[in-house]
Amino acid sequence: MNSIKNVPARVLNRRPGHSLEAEREQFDKTQAISISKAINTQEAPVKEKHARRIILGTHHEKGAFTFWSYAIGLPLPSSAILSWKFCHVLHKVLRDGHPNVLHDCQRYRSNIREIGDLWGHLHDRYGQLVNIYTKLLLTKISFHLKHPQFPAGLEVTDEVLEKAAGTDINNIFQLTVEMFDYMDCELKLSESVFRQLNTAIAVSQMSSGQCRLAPLIQVIQDCSHLYHYTVKLMFKLHSCLPADTLQGHRDRFHEQFHSLRNFFRRASDMLYFKRLIQIPRLPEGPPNFLRASALAEHIKPVVVIPEEAPEDEEPENLIEISTGPPAGEPVVVADLFEQTFGPPNGSVKDDRDLQIEALKREVEMLRSELDKIKLEAQRFIAQLKGQVNALEAELEEQRKQKQKALVDNEQLRHELAQLRAAQVEGERNQGLREEAEKKASATEARYNKLKEKHSELINTHAELLRKNADTAKQLTVTQQSQEEVARVKEQLAFQVEQVKRESEMKLEEQSDQLEKLKRELEAKARELVHVQEALSRTEQSGSELSSRLDALSADRDELSRVVRQREADLLAAQSLAREKEEALSQEQQRSSRERDELQGRLADKESQEQGLQQRLLDEQFAMLRATAVEARRILQDAVGKLDDPLHLRCTSSPDYLVSRAQAALDAVSALEKGHAQYLISRAADASGLVAALTRFSHLTADTIVHGSATSHLAPTDPADRLIDTCRECGARALELVGQLQEQQALLQARPGLVRTPLQGILQLGQELKPKSLDVRQEELGAMVDKEMAATSAAIEDAVRRIEDMMNQARHASSGVKLEVNERILNSCTDLMKAIRLLVTTSTSLQKEIVESGRGAATQQEFYAKNSRWTEGLISASKAVGWGATQLVESADRVVLHTGKYEELIVCSHEIAASTAQLVAASKVKADKHSPHLSRLQECSRTVNEMAANVVASTKSGQEQVEDRDTMDFSGLSLIKLKKQEMETQVRALELEKTLEVERVRLGELRRQHYLLAGATGAPGEEEPSQPSAAPRSGTKKPPLAQKPSVAPRQDHQLDKKDASYTAQVVN
Repeated sequence: MNSIKNVPARVLNRRPGHSLEAEREQFDKTQAISISKAINTQEAPVKEKHARRIILGTHHEKGAFTFWSYAIGLPLPSSAILSWKFCHVLHKVLRDGHPNVLHDCQRYRSNIREIGDLWGHLHDRYGQLVNIYTKLLLTKISFHLKHPQFPAGLEVTDEVLEKAAGTDINNIFQLTVEMFDYMDCELKLSESVFRQLNTAIAVSQMSSGQCRLAPLIQVIQDCSHLYHYTVKLMFKLHSCLPADTLQGHRDRFHEQFHSLRNFFRRASDMLYFKRLIQIPRLPEGPPNFLRASALAEHIKPVVVIPEEAPEDEEPENLIEISTGPPAGEPVVVADLFEQTFGPPNGSVKDDRDLQIEALKREVEMLRSELDKIKLEAQRFIAQLKGQVNALEAELEEQRKQKQKALVDNEQLRHELAQLRAAQVEGERNQGLREEAEKKASATEARYNKLKEKHSELINTHAELLRKNADTAKQLTVTQQSQEEVARVKEQLAFQVEQVKRESEMKLEEQSDQLEKLKRELEAKARELVHVQEALSRTEQSGSELSSRLDALSADRDELSRVVRQREADLLAAQSLAREKEEALSQEQQRSSRERDELQGRLADKESQEQGLQQRLLDEQFAMLRATAVEARRILQDAVGKLDDPLHLRCTSSPDYLVSRAQAALDAVSALEKGHAQYLISRAADASGLVAALTRFSHLTADTIVHGSATSHLAPTDPADRLIDTCRECGARALELVGQLQEQQALLQARPGLVRTPLQGILQLGQELKPKSLDVRQEELGAMVDKEMAATSAAIEDAVRRIEDMMNQARHASSGVKLEVNERILNSCTDLMKAIRLLVTTSTSLQKEIVESGRGAATQQEFYAKNSRWTEGLISASKAVGWGATQLVESADRVVLHTGKYEELIVCSHEIAASTAQLVAASKVKADKHSPHLSRLQECSRTVNEMAANVVASTKSGQEQVEDRDTMDFSGLSLIKLKKQEMETQVRALELEKTLEVERVRLGELRRQHYLLAGATGAPGEEEPSQPSAAPRSGTKKPPLAQKPSVAPRQDHQLDKKDASYTAQVVN
């Protein structure tokens, strides 16, 4: 029968000693076996049942002492796989073991760190993973020891999270940083594991791949909780701190979000994880922490671990089989052979099969007996638990009775102490009563004296109040001395009030005593009659009276001393008031002297400020004049290029001239704004005018130079008009710069006069642009969206057609043909899905390019400005859609046995080329760090792999279908064989000649396709580059000096550096 676990310690103490030792030995033996089976050098994942026994052992002994006692003895430095599986088991023990495991692991931090450092210095694949895993474990231990509110499983409620974060913003900030570090360690381990594995699905089904992937289940569980907690803390930080302060936190969270989302996506695609864990799906984008309402949209990711069926015990512990298959692989091969071709020699089973079936029945019977034993053990455990609960209830009742007896004993002791104290108090009261009788008469006389002193104090208090009022009137002379006067007044009032309160308190006390003594006196008066009678009868009454008179005289002396002391206090208060008055007068004189001195300093400061202001104005104008002089030199150099003979061979394109002229017009507007601001500020701030003038001079000179270079390729009349307009623009710009150099002419300067010639240059540049590019350019943006949508629709239609063909093939064919058709159509479906994902990613990248490159322009203007790139994108999209349609038609013909397998191969190659063209067209203007570009390249590689799968499936299917019957030459003579040999040679020569002709034809077709594609991609591009004096002949290229010197991709660069781009021409 199984040993009973989780037995309370009180029950264990009642058992004999030898049973405890036996149970401990059995526990140590079970733990040693589980640890040795879980942590070994086999490249296979840790079995769940062994890890579960180790975890239950930590709960049994409430710690990890036994685990570490065996783990320390493992030869971890000798095997990287052994160290890797040790880290995996330790991770599971930390997460699911007893809470005391965390403190036990803290003692062995140095051992964990040494293992990680050892394998980190070795160039071993598992060794690098062990190094990263140990860092994760050390980080996990440190975090949970520092924050005990979070268990090692990281599963807490939102209330516990709020309590752990607290209200101090510094603690929240630090906790968020520590969770970021925790998440970095988790993600680094997952990335390292995936980096060592191939992304193929089959890798996750191999034991070597599963050995690396198994620890990622715990990583997924940790990451889901850490992601939820960081989102909550980030929203809380943004509610308390400004957004700029948390920019670093947001950047780090976004990086971790994308890494975690990629990790979850890759893990969910693997078959190994699908049966072990349900991985949550993260949203497409990270939460917007700048919007507080986005917290309500956040959904906590939940990881679900499916309940596994209980694994059977290892069969070798129950039965021993001396004969049988040496390994599992031959049996599997034999089963597959029997399923395909049937059992050998009919359905007769040999003795080994009968023995196996008998053993299986015996195993089933033993399992049923084992279940019965488990049920009996559970019932026995329930009985023992009931007995333990009864004993615990009895013990608790006895404990309550003992506590009650202690409380009763304490109450009795307290009552006895009260009785003793009451007795002592009664004796003391008796003595006091006798003493009060002696002091009754003395107190009456003392009361009369105190009443007289009280009247004197009232008069003194009234006099002090009058003096205080006079002092308050004198202390209101200056504003600076009011506080000191108030303090003196408060002190005096406090002293007077204190004296008044003391006197009143004493008066009330004496009045109370007097009333009490009166009552006692009345009671004693009756006794006094008896006392007087007794005095007449005895001589002792005389001595008592004399003693009372002495006491009264002593009280009188005491009262007189108190009166003298009060008078001295009044005199001291009067002297203090006089000192305060003198100090206030001195303070008033000193403040008047300081006020006069400060007024003199203020006058000096105002004069210095006026001088500095005038100096600032002079420096501002000097800076403006120097900028104008430099601008004049730049413009004179540009105007001089119009007549420079060395500049005649420099050329430029109208497109670039138009962009430069438009930028110069924007600079004119900025110059007008800077000039107006300079005049409004009364020449106090020239920074805006200097910056605008610098940009205006560079862009105007650039426009003049490129206008001259563009005129060299233009016809005669437009070229002359363009040169004249450039001269006029230069003259007006020089005139404007000259006005800005003179302080008097600066006020009459009109920067808007330069706008007219610049608009003329812009208009001439528009007229010189190639006409074919102006046709329907406003429709290019709509055409791009239309073509991308048409491509997506074509791919969707292709997927539906492939599914229909698959259903038809299943009904119309069977056997080998059905297998071949399904394999081909499945590979085609995968290819279509990959193309659809690529087109979607390309659309997202295209939108990102347009949004980042268009600036203030519209989407249609961006497409018109980059027309050649747009047309290339349209061409690539059309090619992808056409290739998908052709692939579906070829697959349809192959399934219907009316087409050729070679058509599918050619269509696959064509689709791979078209997608490469689409990726290249999208990559031209994309940012190299863009995440969409990375995903697009990854999708392109996936399309290539899927196309290769289509080719491989087609070739294998073609080999299966083709008839490869062996040729029979038994009935042929020597002459007939020779004749057929000659005919075969003739046929081979004919096929080789046909192959050569078709290859030549293929080359011509490709050449013509490239020519047509080039003419379509840049229509009319070569016309401006052709010299007017020399006509073209045939397809000969123009000379290099006549080609435009600006590359197509410079449009993107101009958008970024439009303000300071210098003209570059090629001689």
